[in-house]
Amino acid sequence: MPGTRPGSGSAAAGTPRRNGSAPADVPRRTGAAPAADPRHTTPVTPPMPPGRPESAVVGSGGAASVAPDPALSWSAPMAPGGESGTIRPVVSFGEPEGYDERARPRPLAGRLRSRTLAVATCLVLGLGLIGGAVTGSWLLGDSGDGGAQGTFVAARGLWHSVPVDRLFPRTVLGKGAGPGGADRTWTRIAVAPDSGCKGAFDPLLAKALAPVGCQRLVRATYTDATQSFVTTVGLLFTKGDQAAMSSLAKRFQDDGLGDRADLMPRPYAAKDTAAARFGPAQRASWTISVLTDAPVVVYAVSGWADGRGVDTPQPADQATQSGAGTAPAQAGLGNEAQGLADRIERALRKDIAGPATEQPS
Repeated sequence: MPGTRPGSGSAAAGTPRRNGSAPADVPRRTGAAPAADPRHTTPVTPPMPPGRPESAVVGSGGAASVAPDPALSWSAPMAPGGESGTIRPVVSFGEPEGYDERARPRPLAGRLRSRTLAVATCLVLGLGLIGGAVTGSWLLGDSGDGGAQGTFVAARGLWHSVPVDRLFPRTVLGKGAGPGGADRTWTRIAVAPDSGCKGAFDPLLAKALAPVGCQRLVRATYTDATQSFVTTVGLLFTKGDQAAMSSLAKRFQDDGLGDRADLMPRPYAAKDTAAARFGPAQRASWTISVLTDAPVVVYAVSGWADGRGVDTPQPADQATQSGAGTAPAQAGLGNEAQGLADRIERALRKDIAGPATEQPS
């Protein structure tokens, strides 16, 4: 229309005038707001909180939408001291929650504290039990070596805790113990009273055994089925510990003390038996075994039952060799001493292992 200026009364409704007055068809805000026309309803964007800048982005439909301010991102720089620049928001996290048996939320901190307390209690109890076991082991003198030390010490008292018929059975079977693998049977004819070692050994042998001491000596004399041979078997229970016994065994082996004729054990000649004439001059063959797992020295010495003397005694390990031509070897006296000593030692080892494995009744 000629003469009409922009912003005159014919302008579009809702366009504000430059002087801030509203057009005539727009009601002022002093009264109740008119009912909204549902045909012209547009989404209303909620206002941003004060102090937070916003950026308007025009969508494809022409409507303005609010986009996040990049200054509020986690990677945005923070001004030193908060004096200038963008200040990053401070975020605090709440205490994590769990759920009880009724699916109600509850803080996890209390549950963690209770679990920590339970773990600490179990740890204290476990350390107490371990400490008690270590203390008990120390008081009992257990060195913690799997019970070997306890077994060694217990073996020292077998001479009086084991019946004589178990230490020295009345009859000993020696399957394959004779010359050429022949069987042997020995019968006990005398048991010497348990005693010390005074006068029981020749002086040189007594001197060789002195490092381990003498606690008790028990002996028994056997004869073969034909009563042609007699053999004395002895068990010397020493006072030495494992180190002393190991040292003595090494010395006997390295120095060949067991093969020296001047270190032969003495026999036990019981009166009114087949061994009545079995003295030092009748010793024909012998063997000595120093145990390292028990404080015991096992020995045996054999001879003829008719009292004949022997000019050249021979140790059992030599008299049992194939082709040995000495009188003791030809008669099988080396087999008598070695075979009987081996079987008495085996029986002793069963008694040594017994206390460690026997269950209390």
